Amino acid sequence: MASGMAFPADESCVRAAEEALGCSFPAAYRRRLLADNGGEVFDAADPEDGFFILHPVFDGSDRKRIGRTANHVVKETAAWREWAGFPPEAIAIGDDQEGNALLFLPGDEHLSDVVVRVRTCLNRSKTPMTTP
Repeated sequence: MASGMAFPADESCVRAAEEALGCSFPAAYRRRLLADNGGEVFDAADPEDGFFILHPVFDGSDRKRIGRTANHVVKETAAWREWAGFPPEAIAIGDDQEGNALLFLPGDEHLSDVVVRVRTCLNRSKTPMTTP
């Protein structure tokens, strides 16, 4: 089950995000952005912790869309890349708002079309956490 934003994304907005991130999004993710530009996704295999919000691509076409896309994939990926240990080429496509992310990792020539779920410990420092 999934739901989306109120507005689909324009192809130019998706291309701008790809250019800013230096990648081409997998086809299924591009279709999702063009249809819903983000929204909620649920992992049926994990009903207790399987709720994530996909980051939209930025849309500056009007004030309402600017507000609804302020947490866009380019901005959120930049924020995640400040975390120690975050894969430098990964793209953060969503999160559960509890510190866990959905990522695309680089493949041979393009981003892999496999979504990786990353659990974090909410350490926002730029140094890795150590255990005593």
